[in-house]
Amino acid sequence: MKFFAPLILGLVFLNSAAQAPRSYIAYKTSEEIKIDGIGKEKAWEMTPWSADFIDIEGEKTPTYKTNVKMLWDEEYLYFLAEMEEPHVWGTLKQRDTVIFYNNDFEIFIDPDGDTHNYMEFEMNALNTVWDLFVVKPYREPAPVLDSWDIQGLKTAVNIEGTLNDPKDKDKGWSVEIAIPWEVLKEANTHNEVPKNEFWRVNFSRVNWDFELEENTYSRKKDDKGNYLPEYNWVWSPQGVINMHEPEHWGYVYFSTKEVGEKDSFVIPKDEKIRWFLYELYRKHKAFQRENETLAKDIKELVQAPVKIDEVTLQPRLENHLTGWNISVKSPFTGALYNITQDGKFTQLKN
Repeated sequence: MKFFAPLILGLVFLNSAAQAPRSYIAYKTSEEIKIDGIGKEKAWEMTPWSADFIDIEGEKTPTYKTNVKMLWDEEYLYFLAEMEEPHVWGTLKQRDTVIFYNNDFEIFIDPDGDTHNYMEFEMNALNTVWDLFVVKPYREPAPVLDSWDIQGLKTAVNIEGTLNDPKDKDKGWSVEIAIPWEVLKEANTHNEVPKNEFWRVNFSRVNWDFELEENTYSRKKDDKGNYLPEYNWVWSPQGVINMHEPEHWGYVYFSTKEVGEKDSFVIPKDEKIRWFLYELYRKHKAFQRENETLAKDIKELVQAPVKIDEVTLQPRLENHLTGWNISVKSPFTGALYNITQDGKFTQLKN
């Protein structure tokens, strides 16, 4: 049995990237939005862009700039993304193929923030889409519902340049997307539009080095015939090269104020408890791998008590017949939070 050193926490417990997730306010619009990939409506013009995308680990500035906007009305949630790209290309034309084998734009949505039952959407410059429903992150055994489709989805691409033409230099491409609330609400805690609430969301852009054969683009290979690794540029940094750690995704707050008005959103202090519990989840998983047994006491994972914003937490570890869970009571709101051995986060009744 290998010894696993306990985790010592500071006053503020953040994710493994040592960064808090980003946040964005999505405003309401009463203007009709035409999905054409251009986003020239007045509502879009008044909508603020997100912060520039960053490398997925949160350390490097991407080669090409990417930004996204969001709006909503009573029927749809809207997205508009602009991507700098001197060579706009795409080859995949069949829906639900692995779109990130081309340069693509991706959306990840977890309405209730429990990291289970979330949605992934990808599209390329040919306006080919891949939509899937993920029951659990890939770190836990569970099905991925590839046949799940976003009913009523609207998408469009606009290219500033020429698609699949290596003889010139392009400015880039933009995508515009409308997803019906009737689809999104299915994974929410209630079957309503999330007004003045936040969801966990992230955006990713996959970009490949390319090579040309008879003026046709493809992913570049090394001398041994292996594809070179892709670049992953994201809105909210993951801290790891893995989009399927939903606990790192950003926060989107759906304001009922009309676009052009001002609203504010601060990530609630209880979210730091969520980040803390996911660190303990990963720590316990690592403990199991190293020691081939479960931890018997929370002190094997963390030197309790733990402080967040100068307030003490008392995490509790429980082992039982079907696995284990770690819970902690919020000193800020009194809510009791729990994470299970498969990484599902829940708020228990007080």
